[in-house]
Amino acid sequence: MSYFKVLGFEKEPFSTSPDPEFFYLSKEHESALNNILIELRLRRGLSVILGDVGTGKTTLSRKLVQELKERDDIAFHIILDPSFDNEFLFLSSLIKNFEINNTGADSCKTILDLREALQAYLFQKGVIESKTVTLIIDEAQKLSEASLEVLRVLLNYETNEFKLLQLILLGQVELYSKIMNIPNFFDRISFKYTLNPLGFDETKEMINFRISQAGYRSNIKLFLDEGIREIYEYSQGYPRRITMLCHRALKNLVMKNKFVVDELFIRELINEEIKSGWHRKDLLLQKSSY
Repeated sequence: MSYFKVLGFEKEPFSTSPDPEFFYLSKEHESALNNILIELRLRRGLSVILGDVGTGKTTLSRKLVQELKERDDIAFHIILDPSFDNEFLFLSSLIKNFEINNTGADSCKTILDLREALQAYLFQKGVIESKTVTLIIDEAQKLSEASLEVLRVLLNYETNEFKLLQLILLGQVELYSKIMNIPNFFDRISFKYTLNPLGFDETKEMINFRISQAGYRSNIKLFLDEGIREIYEYSQGYPRRITMLCHRALKNLVMKNKFVVDELFIRELINEEIKSGWHRKDLLLQKSSY
């Protein structure tokens, strides 16, 4: 039997997989999601979401995908790793991912051919079929300068009223400097947002939310407030770090035959991690008592 079932859960509460059902919408995440949906509705073109590692960008993208799947007026695709060596490969990938009818041998196609095929597709879907064509790119900091130029050109395709392609970039903060170095790309951003770590109250809400989503119905409180305070201070409010530490805490509850996660319990887990050498030194600077 899995450890989480021993504790009374139906599902694993602190998996690091980007399951949108377990995505806690903090005020910032909710604001980002709602603004993106508004931008899509207005077909404004380009939205950029920045955030440090572990702030929830990937899970936000999956939540967005979940929202878009429920709408039949949107044709969308998500790219998880936009690492392409050149413009031709990037355009070919877009042709394939949007399932554009691209007759003829791929080796005979030129960049101009691929651009024209994309433009025809965007016009057909956006104008003739009145659909909102949306491209979501996760890990967008991996985009090369050539790929960003491809996207800039695609954003030029428009009617008098709206952009034919809706582009959403989610990337680490390195993406900022790349975009700033391309002024005519930066000028096209309709919505820009930076995700920050959670505060203590939101950390507590996130933990309780995931516990509830996993089907825990017992009156026994697993995480005491002082334990959550330790989790928050050590994780600095980064959702991924919170999730991983909570997973370890619950697993160790079972292994050590304990009943609640309190301050001492979390301190012991952190000290074990420090002794093993598997810890982030920058986290230790946050609280000298560790």
